[in-house]
Amino acid sequence: MRREDWPVGVIQLLAVPGLLLSFFLWLYHEEMLVGACVPSGWDDCGQVSGPGAPYASVGPIPVAALGFAGYVTIFLLAWLRDWSATLEEYLPELMVGLTGIAFLFTAYLTALELFVIHAICRYCVISALIVTLQLILALVYLRRRNRSAEPGPEPLPLAES
Repeated sequence: MRREDWPVGVIQLLAVPGLLLSFFLWLYHEEMLVGACVPSGWDDCGQVSGPGAPYASVGPIPVAALGFAGYVTIFLLAWLRDWSATLEEYLPELMVGLTGIAFLFTAYLTALELFVIHAICRYCVISALIVTLQLILALVYLRRRNRSAEPGPEPLPLAES
């Protein structure tokens, strides 16, 4: 791994807790687990991502399953870069695009929590922080790769005596 590629390693590392959180919420949505947070004013995971929550699914697909698929994709893209020259070449742009879409979707869901549902899910907030960090790191990664691809200044000619 090149020195300027460290952000993609951290993005991949951050995908692991994201996978665990989204899988937990997916199981909770499917009523395979008991919720870990008790309703208390603004903090109510049941209203946000529980089985009967009106905004916890996009059609028949639970939002947590979409999050799980997103984290899997981010993890695999970072992992597969060593085996595909094409993927390695376009990985900075792919990471910015994928984490950017995840960020926009997360921002939409957070707005729903705050302004429509009037409750938040602590696990969703943690996931939103992970996605935000991944987007920031993807932008850093893109910038570092673009900077390393720029040609440096031309050497000065040697003075003749």
